[in-house]
Amino acid sequence: MSEAKAPASQPANANYTIAGNIRGIGAAAELRSTATIRTRANALLERARRGESAWFTVNDGALATAAALVAEITRARYPDLRIPYHSRWRHFEAGGVDRPGQLNEALASATSAGRARAQIDLALVSVLLDAGAGPEWRYLEAAQDERPSCEYSRSEGLGVASFHAFTAGVFSSDSQNPMQADAAGLKAITADQIANAFQVTPNNPLVGLEGRAALLRRLGQALQDQPALFGQRGRPGHLFEALAQPGKSSIEAHELLSVLLTSLSSIWPAQNTLGNIPLGDCWQHPAAGDADSGPSQGWMPFHKLSQWLTYSLLEPFEWAGVRVHGLDALTGLPEYRNGGLFLDAGVLHLKDPSQAERLHAAGDELIVEWRALTVALLDELAPLVREQLGLTAEQMPLACVLEGGTWAAGRALAQQLHQGLPPLNIQSDGTVF
Repeated sequence: MSEAKAPASQPANANYTIAGNIRGIGAAAELRSTATIRTRANALLERARRGESAWFTVNDGALATAAALVAEITRARYPDLRIPYHSRWRHFEAGGVDRPGQLNEALASATSAGRARAQIDLALVSVLLDAGAGPEWRYLEAAQDERPSCEYSRSEGLGVASFHAFTAGVFSSDSQNPMQADAAGLKAITADQIANAFQVTPNNPLVGLEGRAALLRRLGQALQDQPALFGQRGRPGHLFEALAQPGKSSIEAHELLSVLLTSLSSIWPAQNTLGNIPLGDCWQHPAAGDADSGPSQGWMPFHKLSQWLTYSLLEPFEWAGVRVHGLDALTGLPEYRNGGLFLDAGVLHLKDPSQAERLHAAGDELIVEWRALTVALLDELAPLVREQLGLTAEQMPLACVLEGGTWAAGRALAQQLHQGLPPLNIQSDGTVF
C-alpha cells in the first residue's frame, strides 16, 4: 500500500511549520516583555555574584558609593529635586534653549491632538537616530537672535540636529506640512540627506550613517504597511489617536511599549530572529533563560531604543492631557553611559582587563552580559538613590533616576577616566548604541 501524500496545496510539513510558528510567536511575545528582561537580567547578575560569569565580578560594596555619586549629581542638576523624565526632550533643551517651545509656537494653530502628533513624529524619528555618534562628530547650531552659534556633540548634538532636520521638513513628503514625519518621506531618506542634515564631512564623521538611513526607510515601510495604526499617511503621531481613544484619559507605559515593539518589529536588523520573527534588540547568551523557557531559551532581550522611545513619548501624551501609568514597568536603559557607571564606579570588574582595549560587537557575549547586569543593577541602585535624596518611588520613578541621574554620572566618570569615551569599545551600526 502506497504512502498517502498531503494535498498539493498543503506541504507535508505544514503542521510542523504552523506549530513552529505558533511557538515562535509565543516566544517572541515573551521576549518583548519587560518582566522577561528583568527576570533574565537578575538571574545573570546573581550568576555573576556566585563567580560563574566568564567576564565580570561584582563588588556590591561599591553600589552605595555609586548611589551617592548619582544623588550628588542629581542635586547639582536639579536642586529643587523636580526631576523630569529621562527622554529625548532633554536633548532638545540642550544649551538651555527651549526648542520644544519653539516647536509649539510653530504649531500654535494646531489642536492639542495635532501638536501631540507632531511631537510624537519628532520624538520617534529623533530617537531612532540616537545611536552613538562617535567621538569625533559635532553639530554646529547657527546663531539665532541674540544667541551665538553653539557646537554640540554626542546625544545632545544628535538631538539638536534631528530637531532642525524635522522642522526643515526632511522627514515629510508634504512641502506644505514640513513639521511631520510620514511614510513617503521616510522611505525616500538617503544617507546623503542624513549626512547633509547632520553636517557630516570626512573631517566630521558620524558612525553608522548608512545604518541610520536604512532604519528610517524601514520605518517608513512599516508605517505604510499598518494604516489602521498609523493612518493613511503613515505618521508615527497617529499613535496618539490609536492609544488615546475618545474618553480615555490614561494609558499604561507597557501598553505603549508593546505597541511599539509589535508594530515596528520589522525595522530592526534581521540577524536577530526566532524562526522568521525579528526580535530587534535581543541577543544570544548561553545562560539567559532556563530549561522551561522553550524556544526563547538562550535569548537576552533589552529593547533599549524602544524603551528610550517609550520614555520619550510620555511627555507628548501627558502634555495632551493623557496620563501614563506604570512607569516603573519599563527597565533602565542598558547603554554605555549607564553601563559605564557600574564599571567606572567599581561595581563591576572585568576578569580580563585587556577586554577594555578590544573592539566588541553588540552581540558579543561580554557586551550582552554587561548590558544585562546594567539593567539589574539599575533596579538595585534606584532605591539607594531615592533614600539619599529623601524621595519615594512615586516622587522619583526610574525614569527620573535615569535623568537625575545615572546617565549623567556615567558620562562624568567617563570624562574623568577616559576623556569621555565609554569604558568598553563597541562597534556601532547606528541601531543599538
